[in-house]
Amino acid sequence: MQILKLQEGVIYGPIDSRRLGRSLGINLLPPTYKLCSFNCIYCQYGWTPVHTDDASEFLDDLPTTDEFQEATESWLKKDRDVNYITFSGNGEPCLHPQFDEMVEVLSKLRKKCVPQAKLAILSNSTCLNRSNVVGGLKKLDVRIMKLDCGSGETFQKVNRPHENIKYEEIVENLKNLGDIIIQSVLVDGEISNIEDEEIEKWIERLDYIKPREVQIYSIDRPSADQHLKLVGKDKLKEIAQKAERATGISVKVF
Repeated sequence: MQILKLQEGVIYGPIDSRRLGRSLGINLLPPTYKLCSFNCIYCQYGWTPVHTDDASEFLDDLPTTDEFQEATESWLKKDRDVNYITFSGNGEPCLHPQFDEMVEVLSKLRKKCVPQAKLAILSNSTCLNRSNVVGGLKKLDVRIMKLDCGSGETFQKVNRPHENIKYEEIVENLKNLGDIIIQSVLVDGEISNIEDEEIEKWIERLDYIKPREVQIYSIDRPSADQHLKLVGKDKLKEIAQKAERATGISVKVF
């Protein structure tokens, strides 16, 4: 097996998601390279060649609002059998400078073409200091936000953020956003975020943020760092039960 190929357009799928059912993917990022504020060791798309917290200088490579509307509307007229329409793609979707406008366009298309579908996002949580991003996120039905680690030190090793990204700010912004699902990828090996002390800190963060749900899983395909080890289902269930007992928050294993 190899690292996944990048999504080649604005629309991809639909895919059968373990979490969201039949989900149509939205890629607001370049089709030829990964653009992200993280460089996660477990990423299924490999290492991040364009590591940034500001995508404005890459506008020529990003879809415009008109291009996004045309591509999405064209697809939805052909295939309306979807449970979710999900912002994800080749990096962090909230980096698109017109993210809030894209959400507004999609909201109107959903109402027109697929009123039964819900709007969702898979985000790494790094753009929550921007009012336009928060405004866009508030219009989505489901916000699945990343928090893989319980400490800033492990965060640096696992997520390898852009230098402007601060762990404590992410935690505060997640708490302030509210009504979110936290998604955590757990890995083992030379770099691990499942050590007992780290899990204790992660649980403390969950209790502070108070998401409505937590989803945890491990790697199931090749990752950027080929030396990572999968965390087995029994261990994931053990961690989930421990977190649920401590916080009262539902923790699901995928």
